Amino acid sequence: MALDFAAGCIGGKLNRCHPQVRLQVQNVDRPLYRGTFHCFQSIIRQESVLGLYKGIGSPMMGLTFINAIVFGVQGNAMRKLGCDTPLNQFLAGASAGAIQCVICCPMELAKTRMQLQGTGEKKSTRRLYKNSLDCLVRIYRKEGIRGINRGMVTTLLRETPGFGVYFLAYDTLTRSLGCEPEDPYMIPKLLFAGGMSGIASWLSTYPVDVIKSRLQADGVGGVNQYSGIMDCVRQSLQKEGWRVFSRGLISTLLRAFPVNATTFATVTLFLLYMREGEECRIPDSEPQSAPPQPQTQPKSMTAIVQQ
Repeated sequence: MALDFAAGCIGGKLNRCHPQVRLQVQNVDRPLYRGTFHCFQSIIRQESVLGLYKGIGSPMMGLTFINAIVFGVQGNAMRKLGCDTPLNQFLAGASAGAIQCVICCPMELAKTRMQLQGTGEKKSTRRLYKNSLDCLVRIYRKEGIRGINRGMVTTLLRETPGFGVYFLAYDTLTRSLGCEPEDPYMIPKLLFAGGMSGIASWLSTYPVDVIKSRLQADGVGGVNQYSGIMDCVRQSLQKEGWRVFSRGLISTLLRAFPVNATTFATVTLFLLYMREGEECRIPDSEPQSAPPQPQTQPKSMTAIVQQ
């Protein structure tokens, strides 16, 4: 329904950018950063605080639409599936994650290229791209549609199960915490459930994100290092071992909790407010003529706000 898309738009405005890409793609032979906090310190010292927000234009342009698609598709998928079960929550979330890749992949490509531009320079003298839109236009002119969709397969491999875990975790946590509209502690519970859902989602697919970032950064400077996904995995393992798949994880999780806490809480509260006084439960799988069954488990918050 339209309310799901509107709620996603509002929740999407609360997302922000972060410089995890530099940790994921830095040269292991000549590393610029020793870890997450050293990365932040170096960027601020060398490029000012604004360096932390390089590439923010692309996420700001796309995240509102992405969240609208994600929450809209997920809500409608749950209504089509009918039953509020953990499996259906996962399937609805996975379908939403797959569909939004059409926007997510080009957006993250532009973000990656912008973040790597002028590394270590307060005022870059070698700016190839003016902004995120200019970045995508230049890539399109040089490489066509295939160029702006670089990393699409890895984006699908990350987003499809990642969003399935995202909504499954939120469903499980709100159900176990007993989130109800009349609960005086509902907002703290929603924030906690949303934040932990974001962490669970990133942990489930983070190695794929590292490979995606490396493939999207490949070719910066005019030299292509990888011939494909498996070649990237093979070279990364040979040079850096299994630890390569956790590069930048700390900075990602530090960001994931507050961002997803506010996103999920905002979406849920918006839907509760707009649907106040309406019947908001997903129909049960049993015929309406069947006698009511005793409730064996608490309702999830997603079941309360969806129709």
